[in-house]
Order: sequence, then C-alpha cells, then structure tokens
Amino acid sequence: MHGQPGWLRPWLDAERTATQLRCYHPTLIPGLLQTEHYARAVIRADDMLSDDEVERRVAIRMDRQAILTRPDNPPILFAVIEEATLRRVDESFRGIMTQQIGHLLDCVQRGGVLILVIPAEVSVHVGHAGPFTLACGADGDWVGHLENHLGGATIDRAEELATLHARWDGIRSVALPKGHSELLMKEVMESWSTI
Repeated sequence: MHGQPGWLRPWLDAERTATQLRCYHPTLIPGLLQTEHYARAVIRADDMLSDDEVERRVAIRMDRQAILTRPDNPPILFAVIEEATLRRVDESFRGIMTQQIGHLLDCVQRGGVLILVIPAEVSVHVGHAGPFTLACGADGDWVGHLENHLGGATIDRAEELATLHARWDGIRSVALPKGHSELLMKEVMESWSTI
C-alpha cells in the first residue's frame, strides 16, 4: 500500500481482507481481472501520466490481484461487465482484448470467480450511474467503493450500503446467467479470429 493515495487506503484494507467481492464497471474490465497489457492500455489513456507513473500504477494493479490466488481463503469475486466493454476494440486493441477475454475465461475456470455479462440489448439499467465494488469482511460487514475521475470514496454507512446492494441486485438481474455469459465471451473472441 506504500505510495497509495490516502483516499484509497481504507478500501485497499477492505479489499485485502474480504471474503467476497462484488464488482460492476459499466465501461471497463474490473481492475482485479485485468491483464497487464489491458491495464497498461487503460492507464496509459491518461496522457497526464508519465511513463514511469503508468508502470508504477500497472505494477500496483497487478500486485492487488494476488488476493484472488492467495493460498489462505481467497475472496470469491463476482463481477458483472457489459457486452459493449468486450466488443470495444479497434485494430490496435484487438489482440489485447482477445488476451483479456481469454484471461477472464481462465479466471472462471480456475474457480472463485464468477463473471456475468449484461447483453448489448439491455440498453438502460441502474448500473449506468457508475462503477462500484462491495467487499464483505470476515465479520460479515460490508464496505463499498465508488470510483470517479478524481479518485474514489469508501462507503460504510448502512443506508448507503443498502442502496449499493439494491443497485447490485438490479444490475445482476439484467445479466446473462453464468453459462450464457461464458458463451458470449467465447463468441466475441471467435468473431475476431475470422476478421
């Protein structure tokens, strides 16, 4: 956590000790599931960052992922992503996204990770208000994290957490089931190999 901004430290503590994580992002693959190449491309999109800062942030993001494969009680991760996120590629990004989707499928096969996809035909839903993650600690208490352009906020007030849980239920209700979500991810990968 050395070098992390103060606003992020409470969330990193919650993330590191979580038994379960629930994550939704309307436009990106969640950070805990990003490949190094995908993370670098996303972070590099901020042209205000130096190359050294980009690499520092990529390294931190990769280090955070170690919680998913730790030997003692890794958290269960539930992620909901948008089909549009999987299909958002141009010629230069296709290889990175193919690798990224392959990584998502590997995570699901390894266990401890469930990824559901909201199909493109669901045009409007409550999740479009923005990304968030919920973490359940060993004591059963939940903490939330909201991201924005200036940083983020850790949420621990009961009424705000109740709102985030309701939003999570709404988002999950419009996602495809597990098997259909995996088939859609495979279909997207295969469609690029024929181009």
